[in-house]
Amino acid sequence: MSEPVKGPASYFPSIEQKYGRPISEWQSLIRSSELTKHMELVSWLKSEHGMGHGHANALVAHTLKEDAAEA
Repeated sequence: MSEPVKGPASYFPSIEQKYGRPISEWQSLIRSSELTKHMELVSWLKSEHGMGHGHANALVAHTLKEDAAEA
C-alpha cells in the first residue's frame, strides 16, 4: 500500500481536474515566467489564469522547491 501524497502535491489531482492542464504544463508556465518571487508567481496565476490561492500557492511552492533541489 502506498503512502498518501502530502504537501503541495496533494493538490495536483484537483488542480488538473479544475483547470484542465497537466501539472507539467503549469510548471512550464511558472518556469518560463519572468517573475521569480513566490508571491508574485501566486498572484500571477490567480490574476492571469483564474486559479484559486491554495492551488496557485501549492504549484509555486512545489515548483520552486524542485528547482532549488536541482540547482
